[in-house]
Amino acid sequence: MTTGASATPLARLVTEVLAPWVLVLSLPLLVAWHATRSVPETLLWGAVVGLTGSVIPMAVIVRGARRGRWEGHHVTNREGRLVPLLVCVASLGLGIAALTFGGAPRAMVALALSMFLSLLVCLAVTFGLPVNGVRGWKVSVHAAVAAGAVAVLTITYGPWVLLAAPLVALVAWSRVALGDHTKAQVVVGVVLGAVVGGLAFSILS
Repeated sequence: MTTGASATPLARLVTEVLAPWVLVLSLPLLVAWHATRSVPETLLWGAVVGLTGSVIPMAVIVRGARRGRWEGHHVTNREGRLVPLLVCVASLGLGIAALTFGGAPRAMVALALSMFLSLLVCLAVTFGLPVNGVRGWKVSVHAAVAAGAVAVLTITYGPWVLLAAPLVALVAWSRVALGDHTKAQVVVGVVLGAVVGGLAFSILS
């Protein structure tokens, strides 16, 4: 793997192309298509999760970053993550309500709930639960979302999706290469996304 200064452009590209907001826009469409096999329903339910899980939170994050409330649209400072994570939780909560009362397929409700639970764990680790004796720990959301997406798609479409696992490693590498996370933080993110997100989706769907 590329290291040093030459790694920065590639790491930045990976971080942007496989950012959480990008994956949270695309993942619901893939799950919705498997659940409905209908283009209109795929677009409808995918849009509900994509809007409440990605577009609305990202709009708040970008606006806050431009006003200097936190460091960049990836919120690289731990202290700045409280409001963005709470916005994500609240917005996705509205999405879950819309899916439930709108009669969405069970898989879509399960997906939104698994994302919701993963966010709560990220919030707890970042601002509450001690990790290695340290209270308040910046777990990698990039790594968590990437690992969770692969886990969900593996459950949905089968084990061949595991061929995409190297992309999770690539995301984790990019976060460390850019100096935004330590190796431990991306490893915990991968485990969190795969276990919490994947297990919750498997049980609920």
